[in-house]
Amino acid sequence: MSTNLTAPVDQSPHHHKPKASRAKLSYPKVLLIISGSLILLSLLRVITGANNLTESGQYTAALNAAVPIGLAGLGGLWSERSGVINIGLEGMMMLGAFSAGAVGWQHGPWAAAAAGIVGGALGGLLHAVVTVTFGVDHIISGVAINIMALGLTQFLAKLWFGADGSAAAAAGGNDKQSPPMPDMPTFTVPGLSDWLYSIEHHHWFLVSDVAGILGSLVTNVSWLTLLTVVVFVLSFFVLWRSSFGLRLRSCGEGPIAAESLGVNVYRYKYAAVIVSGALAGLGGAFLAIYVHIYQDGQTGGRGYIGLATMIFGNWRPGGVAMGAGLFGFMDALQLRGGGPTVHALLLLLAVLLVGLAVWKLRAGQRPQAVISVVAAVLLAVWYATTDTVPLEIVGVAPYIATLLVLSLASQRLRPPKAIGKIYRRGQGK
Repeated sequence: MSTNLTAPVDQSPHHHKPKASRAKLSYPKVLLIISGSLILLSLLRVITGANNLTESGQYTAALNAAVPIGLAGLGGLWSERSGVINIGLEGMMMLGAFSAGAVGWQHGPWAAAAAGIVGGALGGLLHAVVTVTFGVDHIISGVAINIMALGLTQFLAKLWFGADGSAAAAAGGNDKQSPPMPDMPTFTVPGLSDWLYSIEHHHWFLVSDVAGILGSLVTNVSWLTLLTVVVFVLSFFVLWRSSFGLRLRSCGEGPIAAESLGVNVYRYKYAAVIVSGALAGLGGAFLAIYVHIYQDGQTGGRGYIGLATMIFGNWRPGGVAMGAGLFGFMDALQLRGGGPTVHALLLLLAVLLVGLAVWKLRAGQRPQAVISVVAAVLLAVWYATTDTVPLEIVGVAPYIATLLVLSLASQRLRPPKAIGKIYRRGQGK
């Protein structure tokens, strides 16, 4: 008589304690989040009277502010997916903005965009040589590139734009800025743009809000913005749907194992970091093209915010795009002098913190829930006792949003395993 020694599957102790799986955002969940966000914004607009919250002008400005941040974040994603930390994004954006200004006033905005890509790529190449070939700490290299780019662009601006008797000075350049360049062409969907604009100004609940947001996507949109959307889509397919992307990401997860399978890790790291610099350079070029000139200090820390969007987005293109949109919206508020709108957002933030408190309480995290409730009460009191917020707070709103979002997203982050680690060829032998 034979005896079956295999225990039934349902008697295994592992089946009584299912592993916690990380919930993934499916398309229905994404649509639900978007719908809920639109309803909240509409309610907030009706309650507070802050029509700027969903005006097409606000979202046009937000889109323009999000593009350079998103390109910097996407550049950081390319680099860090290969295992190389790139905090030199700010410096690469400076190089891109300066290159765009130096070329654009003579050859137009498209040449400026190309020059920005080249300038940023050169910064990425330098970062790759220092970190990949010579094994310098990635953070030190990134900081050095930021400092070098700041000094180099200021020196060259004085030399090229502000020199007495030079063509650039005669065309309107000086020590701090380049001569103006022509406009970048934009596109508008005829008929649809006017129709959405008319619906927006009826201020109907939800309908006008959706019309205002959609109107910003079909009215006076820069072709560089459309190019950025294409770059995001291509980055997803290249990194997650191609053998090249699989090898590149393997360099960031386990370079020794990748090398054992015949992957030239150095080559892929070089490619990733150079693309990273090129994307950051294009982001810097967008800033110069948008205002028609290069100006000293033009990047304004957007490279660092781009790095934050990459972390918020969990090193995924879609997450980077969402983060860039959020930070672009906050940046547009301070650019448009949105004191009353920021005041209205205090109420929205209080509601969201209450929702966060409920979520934390259900997860058994009582201290975090109590902190969220206290913060929500303070924000509600602030909203009820004031009519606006100081302009200084409006100015730092994008950076406050950066800190809040990163603190909330910190528990779900999953960076590449080998990120920041110095790799030498043959070290696994």
